Amino acid sequence: MQQQLLKKIIAWIGLGWLALFASTAMGSIENLAKSLAKIRGEVEALQTQLDSEKEKHSSRMAALSSQLADLSVEERRQKLSIEKLQHSIEKLGTATKEAEQSGESLKPILLAALNEYKRHIQSGFPFKMEDRIKAINDLENNLSNQQIDSHKAINQAWSLIEDEIRLSKENGIYQQTIPLNGEKVLVDIAKLGTVFLYFQSRDNQAGMAKRTADGSWIYELVDNTADRERIKNLFDSLMKQIRQGYFELPNPLQK
Repeated sequence: MQQQLLKKIIAWIGLGWLALFASTAMGSIENLAKSLAKIRGEVEALQTQLDSEKEKHSSRMAALSSQLADLSVEERRQKLSIEKLQHSIEKLGTATKEAEQSGESLKPILLAALNEYKRHIQSGFPFKMEDRIKAINDLENNLSNQQIDSHKAINQAWSLIEDEIRLSKENGIYQQTIPLNGEKVLVDIAKLGTVFLYFQSRDNQAGMAKRTADGSWIYELVDNTADRERIKNLFDSLMKQIRQGYFELPNPLQK
């Protein structure tokens, strides 16, 4: 009798442990399932973020490639412009070597070269355009009114065109009056060769010169703090005679 009772007690204890073990196992499986679901959610979120970053990177690379192409076009345009000016110098040099002829024979050759030079300025980089054209007009008038002989005029024209070529290689800060918001405004300008021109006004506005689709130039204000700071950094660097290095700047060639 006692043995039977003992067997029943042992059986009840066994069933209790089995139930406890089963309950614990179920709890562990539920916790594991929850952990797996959480990890799966985190993986999916990370994958979404990765896909987004890949898309942003692809878009940025495409934009940079487009800007690089624009810069290449502008570089070729400036190179062609310089080549034309150098050709003008060569023509003047030839005319000077053939200066055995009379001054009156040299005059039309020189006036044609000056006219070509003027067209280059009028359709080109908007740096002190009025001053540069005035220098040509003064020389043309002096030549036409016989206030200077052709040989001296050739030397002066040669000097002007050499200045134009040098202009394409120099970076610096200058002052210039530009049209801005319907008014003529005196601003400080930072000229980078004959490709980029940035400006700062007395009232802390900043912007850049941009070439339009028809080849003309406009002056456009930048509308965010980051770009204003980039332009300010360029001016500060040029003021400190730092003319080479890495500068992050708003791109005037960007469509």
